[in-house]
Amino acid sequence: MVPSRGYAAQSADSALAPFAFERREPGPTDVQIDILYCGVCHSDLHTARSEWGGTRYPCVPGHEIVGRVARVGARVSRFKAGDNVGVGCMVDSCRTCSSCAEGLEQYCENGFTGTYNGPEQGTGGNTYGGYSDRIVVDEKFVLKICHPAEQLAAVAPLLCAGITTWSPLKQWNAGPGRVVGVVGLGGLGHMGVKLARALGARVVLFTTSPGKAADALRLGAHEVVISTDDKAMAAWRNRFDLILNTVAAPHDLDPFLGMLRRDGTLVLVGAPPSPHRSPGVFSLILKRRRLAGSLIGGIAETQEMLDFCAEHGIVSDIETIPIASINEAYERMLRSDVKYRFVIDMASL
Repeated sequence: MVPSRGYAAQSADSALAPFAFERREPGPTDVQIDILYCGVCHSDLHTARSEWGGTRYPCVPGHEIVGRVARVGARVSRFKAGDNVGVGCMVDSCRTCSSCAEGLEQYCENGFTGTYNGPEQGTGGNTYGGYSDRIVVDEKFVLKICHPAEQLAAVAPLLCAGITTWSPLKQWNAGPGRVVGVVGLGGLGHMGVKLARALGARVVLFTTSPGKAADALRLGAHEVVISTDDKAMAAWRNRFDLILNTVAAPHDLDPFLGMLRRDGTLVLVGAPPSPHRSPGVFSLILKRRRLAGSLIGGIAETQEMLDFCAEHGIVSDIETIPIASINEAYERMLRSDVKYRFVIDMASL
C-alpha cells in the first residue's frame, strides 16, 4: 500500500482536517501521481457536508487534480515518470456498457467511479480525492497536460469547470454564427464565457450583479445583460441558440427559456441543493425549445478540451491557497468571494 496524507471531513458538520490513509499499490495499468495542485469545486462542499446525500465518511474531496507522474505500472504505455498529468471527476467506469463504448464514461449505465466518494469498481470501497499528496489511477482515466509549467495551477479547474462547460458547448454546436448565453459568472460561468468565445460564438453573459459586467467583458463576453432588468431582458427575447445555466441555486428558469429562438436549448450545468421551480410548458412547446442537462464529459472529450485550451492559452482565473485554509475557502465560496476558482497548492500539505 502507498501511505498518503490529505484533508478529510469526518462527518457532515465537521471541518476538514488532516487525515492519514493508504492508496492501493499501483497495478500493471496504474499511474501513481504526486499531486501538485487541486481545484476547489462547489461539488466538494456539497459532498463534504452531505447536502446531496450519500456521502461516505471520511470524505477526502477534490476532482480537479494536476500532478506529476511518480511511477507507472508495467503495462502503462501513455505515460512515464515526470509527465505532467491531470485527473478529473472520474477514476473508472464499468467499461462495458454502451455509454462507455461510445467514450461517454460520465453516463456509465452501471455508474462511474467518482474520484472521491466512490464506490470503487469491483470492491465497492470508498475513493479519496485530490485534497491529498498523491493518487493512484488507471491510465485510461489519466489525462495529458500540455500547458507550460507556470500555468499548471490554473489548469486544475479545467478538469471540472472546463469540461462541464465545454461538453454542452460542443454538443449543441457553439461556434461562428451562433449566439450563446451564459448565466452566472462563477467558477463554471467564467469558463463558459472563455470557451464559447474561443469557439467563435457571440457570447452574452447574464448576471444579477452589475459589478460583474466589466469582468465578463474582460473574460470574453461580447455583451452583458443584467437579468433583473426587465427591459434589458426583453431586448434579447428569441435570440439565443444556446444558453448555459451555471447557477447552483434554485431560481426561475422561464425568463431564460424566453431568450431562446425556435429550437434553442437551455442547458443546466449548475446543480442546486434544492430543485428549480418547474418551468411553464408554453415557453417550451410554442417554439420547440429544449430544456436539457449535461454532466462533465468523457475522457476523450476532456482530453480534447485540454488540448484546445493549451493551443489557445486558456486557463482558469484562480486564487491559490494553502490547504490549511480550505475551510475558510468554503465559507468564502458560499459568499461568491473568489474570482473565480480556489486552487490548493499541495506543497502546503
